[in-house]
Amino acid sequence: MRTPDPTRFLVRGRLERLPRRAADRDLLFAYVATRVLELDEPVTERELTDRLATFADDPVGVRRDLVDRGLVTRTRDGATYWRTLVTVFDDLGDADASDETVTPPSS
Repeated sequence: MRTPDPTRFLVRGRLERLPRRAADRDLLFAYVATRVLELDEPVTERELTDRLATFADDPVGVRRDLVDRGLVTRTRDGATYWRTLVTVFDDLGDADASDETVTPPSS
């Protein structure tokens, strides 16, 4: 089965408004998460916000949505973020998305 193209929700590569359908929003956020963070790549709050700014005028809101959806995790103090879930947009080689073995980065 072919994965739907989430870029249809972007205008000139940017998110101008969220799709109405929940499934489309899930697809779009998974796509954005894989574009701004490698799996288990720790980044600062500022770095993640800067990366998200390439996709949206409200990078803080998008960052919050990624955390709320469980696509991105953060430390208690919000200083470090990392992507925790394998998505359909990850290149897994011989593995598949059920092989999720993601651990938090070392502090």
